[in-house]
Amino acid sequence: MFVPRRHRRRRSPLAVAATCLVVAAGLVACSGEDGPQGTVDAFLEGWRKGDLNAVGFVDPTGAKISAGTVVQEIRELSGELVDAPLTLTRQGDPEVVQNTATASVRAEWTLPGGTRWAYDRPVRLTQGRDDQWQVIWEPQIVQEQLTRGDRLGLRRDRATRATVLDGAGEPIVAPRDVVRVGLQPNEVTDVKAMIRELDSAFRAIRPAITPPVDLSDLPKRLKEAKPDAFVEVVTLRDEAYRQIKSRIYPLSGTKFPTDKLDLAPTREFARAVLGTVDPAYAEDLANHPDRYSPGDLVGHGGLQGRWDERLRGVPGLAVVINRAGPDGTVESTGTEVFRSEPQPGQPVRTTLDVATQNAADRALRAERRRAALVAVRITDGAVLAAANGPGATGENLAFTAQVPPGSTFKMVSAFGLIERGAVTPDTTVACPKRFVVDGRAFKNSDDFALGEVPFRTDFAKSCNTAFAALAPQLGADGLAAAGRTLGLEGEWGDLGLDAFTGKVSANGGATEQAAAAIGQGTTVVSPLAMAAATAAVARGQFVPPKLLLDPAPASAPGPGPQLPPEAVTAVQEMMREVVTSGSGTALRDVPGEPVHGKTGTAEYDDNPENTHAWFVGWQGDVAFAVFVEKGGSGSGTAVPIAERFLRALAD
Repeated sequence: MFVPRRHRRRRSPLAVAATCLVVAAGLVACSGEDGPQGTVDAFLEGWRKGDLNAVGFVDPTGAKISAGTVVQEIRELSGELVDAPLTLTRQGDPEVVQNTATASVRAEWTLPGGTRWAYDRPVRLTQGRDDQWQVIWEPQIVQEQLTRGDRLGLRRDRATRATVLDGAGEPIVAPRDVVRVGLQPNEVTDVKAMIRELDSAFRAIRPAITPPVDLSDLPKRLKEAKPDAFVEVVTLRDEAYRQIKSRIYPLSGTKFPTDKLDLAPTREFARAVLGTVDPAYAEDLANHPDRYSPGDLVGHGGLQGRWDERLRGVPGLAVVINRAGPDGTVESTGTEVFRSEPQPGQPVRTTLDVATQNAADRALRAERRRAALVAVRITDGAVLAAANGPGATGENLAFTAQVPPGSTFKMVSAFGLIERGAVTPDTTVACPKRFVVDGRAFKNSDDFALGEVPFRTDFAKSCNTAFAALAPQLGADGLAAAGRTLGLEGEWGDLGLDAFTGKVSANGGATEQAAAAIGQGTTVVSPLAMAAATAAVARGQFVPPKLLLDPAPASAPGPGPQLPPEAVTAVQEMMREVVTSGSGTALRDVPGEPVHGKTGTAEYDDNPENTHAWFVGWQGDVAFAVFVEKGGSGSGTAVPIAERFLRALAD
């Protein structure tokens, strides 16, 4: 039907919505449906998905641009942020003026490390002859300072890493002198001879470098380096370098630049407790690409690893504009469009005491077997030292070993027996050469026998047969109950590192009970657990050990109940007799306050010749435990270590 021209009018938006069809180039956003906001929303959704075929584009001159071109340009402009999470939100409705519209869009990037970068950008639109709204594409939509060919880039500014503090609040790790031992290739006349000399010298350093310096690739490195280059072999602490200076300084081609590095007082200083700080390993970068970048310092093991996030702080992050050159090389333009300042790390304060730790490390220095020495303050349970050997080992046996305690556990058995009234220190208890329980023979070291003697003598001389005979008087659960009173198997709260609190035999048969009474059977402990139990005997009350002062543990259990005075005093006196007249007499003349203790020799398999060596004790306000894996007898191996420790403390 013909309609006169004067009656024609523009179609209503509802009519447009009803008749809108897909047009060329795949454009489907239809302005009549809900105005330009529909196109804006489609644009934002397509930007996020990397598919803009639902949107039409023109450049500022009005020339059409394909959706694929816009997708490619957005990716290029995003640069290093191309895979960063991006939230795009329309801010209110677009402002429409005739056939143009402007929408405000909020872009919020989540940068590495969780840093947020948000800003608003205008998106301009134009309405074509077909009534569809099209986005006027320009690089400034991505960021206002971008032009075609630019790329967003990231620059990280490392935060200052905090340190681990000792109990006095002083840094354990501090700048210390080092010497970088290296070679200048064109001055080395005989590479094989040089390697022999260096290897021999490095192996002479004490304490030994563990693992030894690997020189296997040195010939290749020298061959590939420039003739006058400095090829570093190893970095030594100044004190280690001085041990071998006279041997390596005269060698032709050697160079020795000095430097300072953040290091603990010694190479082995609480190594397993502290952990290490190293340039990011390949696995660090692979497992946490959003957290670490090449060259970042990362904590590994110990407190440095456990508290790495706290210690390392938050890196600063800058978004910069880079530009691709004619050859495709991307270089910085020097323009910075966003910056978050680095936040320095927070220190971790421990209870460690430098003098006590040095004494513990020195005591283990000559030990070639796996060993541990842990010391706690009796009055408050503070861990003063945790040494592990041999050398700068990374395994924290002091906290995590799960091994039989041997005769050191007679401290627990004696406490349980006296507390129950089964014996007193002066009760006569026979100590025969052997004692048989349900067909199993228990014997004493070297088959000694004491005959009919006071219980205090059985304890001081570490008579296995006497304790095996007394075991039934503890009952099925009596030994475990006594151990728990002294803190074994307890909930100690969070020490900041993993620790084993022990597992005491309970409800076993007669043979198991006899074995458990002398620290064998299914009972296993850690050196820390035994040091804490020893401190409980010395104090008359168990106080959970603690290693961290800041950050303070979320839940720190309080002290246990007061121990029965008569029982604890009796055990204290008997542990003194171990030193004055028993198996620990080598400690009688140690300077300072009286030493109390108990030796231990613990079988760890079916061969009675295979034993761990133990000693637990205290002097003054310091309780400690010494453990040597496969160390033989406690008196022969652990007691000398305890003596070195106590004498070093007295120096």
